[in-house]
Formats: sequence, C-alpha cells, structure tokens
Amino acid sequence: MIERRSCLVLLLVVAIAGQGVAYAQIDSDVIYGHKDGMALVYDVFHAEEPNGAGVVYMVSGGWFSRWREPQSRLPQFASLLNEGFTVFAVYHGSAPRFKVPDAVSDVRAAVRHIRTHADAYGVDADRLGVWGGSAGGHLSLMLGLDAESPPMSAKGEGRARFLTPAYAVSPNADARLAAVVAYYPPVDLRPRVGPSERFPALNFSADAAAAISPILFVTKDDPPILLIHGDADTLVPLADSEILVKELSATGVTHELLVIAGGDHGFRTPSHRAEATHAMVAWFKAHLL
Repeated sequence: MIERRSCLVLLLVVAIAGQGVAYAQIDSDVIYGHKDGMALVYDVFHAEEPNGAGVVYMVSGGWFSRWREPQSRLPQFASLLNEGFTVFAVYHGSAPRFKVPDAVSDVRAAVRHIRTHADAYGVDADRLGVWGGSAGGHLSLMLGLDAESPPMSAKGEGRARFLTPAYAVSPNADARLAAVVAYYPPVDLRPRVGPSERFPALNFSADAAAAISPILFVTKDDPPILLIHGDADTLVPLADSEILVKELSATGVTHELLVIAGGDHGFRTPSHRAEATHAMVAWFKAHLL
C-alpha cells in the first residue's frame, strides 16, 4: 500500500511566466522508507492531461534535501506538467546528518518504490526519467548509470546496524530509468571527499567515494543522458561534464552536452534557466514518449 499524508484534489491554474499550469492532484508525503526514526518521502504531481510518462526530480543541493510545501514547487515543474508528465519530487536523508552514500541509497530506494507503484500513479514504469541539478545532478547520474547496487551507508560499523534504513521496497526491485537530465553535476567524488564545512555530506571515508562516482559506472546499456552546464560555473566546472562526455562517447551511450554561454552554477539568469528547461523537457519528450 502507498502511504501518504494527504491527497489534494485541486483544480487550479497558476500563472507562471505568462503561461498557466493546470493540475488536478498532488499526493504529498508518500512514504518510501524510514531511517533514524524519520520517514523518507516524495511528493507526486499529476498533470491534468497525463501522458503516461514520469520524471523523478532530485530535491538536493549540496546534498541538503530541504522540504517545501508541494504547491510552492509548481513553477519549477510547470513545463513538465503542461506536457503531461507526472513529476515525483524525491527527498533523501539530508546533510548535515547524512552523507552522500546515504543519499544515493535513499533515492535509489525511492525509484524502486515509484516503479513498484507506477500503475497506481498512471505511469508506465518503463517510461520514467530522472532530473536534478548539482548534487541532484550527481544523484540523477548515479540512478541512471548504477541502478542495481544494494543499499549503502556512510555510518560505519557498530551503531549503524541499528540505524540501517528500512525501505518499503526490496533492494531487488527494479530501479532502471529510461532517460537522465543532469544540470552541472559533479561526476567524480574521489577528489571531493571532505573534510568540508560548506558541504558536510562529503565528510565520509574516502574508501566509499568510488562507489558513488558516476564517471566510473558508464556502460553501453545506460539510458540516454543530457548534460547541461554553464561555461562560467566556478563551483562545479564544465570539465566535469566534459570528462563524462568522453566516457559516454567511448562507450556509445546516447548523450548530449548543452553548454550555456555565460551560465553560472544554478543558472541564476532567467534566460539561462529558460534555455535549460526547454532542453530538459525536449529530452524527456524525445526519450519517454
């Protein structure tokens, strides 16, 4: 059974950048697991005219996963909802309490839960994509490139055996995805392991970094991948996407790299953000419909 806090049936039209996004329903706080006495959740945004495909969005920046009222995310998802995509906003165990390996395990469990319950959402489990930016882009790539790894944790031995996440779906459940879009993603965490004050999620054993570095998991059967990166990004340099492109090209994975001239980390300029959004939606239309 799918657990949820509430089901809001709202026939609303929200004006966003000159266009309206019509939606019929939000399922909020769907529980896909528990850890440390807390629930792990995602929100489901249903399009008014669903097309049978879905996009899983990684709520993650610096591997902080901050909860927001679901309705406040409608502007962010407007372009996808208007095209009929069902959107799943996934929250993971957040920094500073949890580290990157924990986040990877959590979001993989969320995808397994979404796929298992896809029929209930009116979505084809084989037409699911994933999208995120920065840390969310990293998690999106890990989901696309390494769907089958078992749960992991950065907590170590001893106390960890009592705190192992209790996910609602078996780790043997299918976690495959059909398309990936990653904005300005870090692709190799080996040189980024902490100590870090700014990004406490990077404070874990260096021995775990290889298992969560997307650059090491490229294989010929990976889903189509779109990378979007600004050439003025000083936090995660364009070189990250470029080295991943070399691996994808060598392996024959369908991919594109969109370089946004003057684009910074976060695409704070509206025109840059609009360009990225247009490309993201077009990628999912091309590979999920």
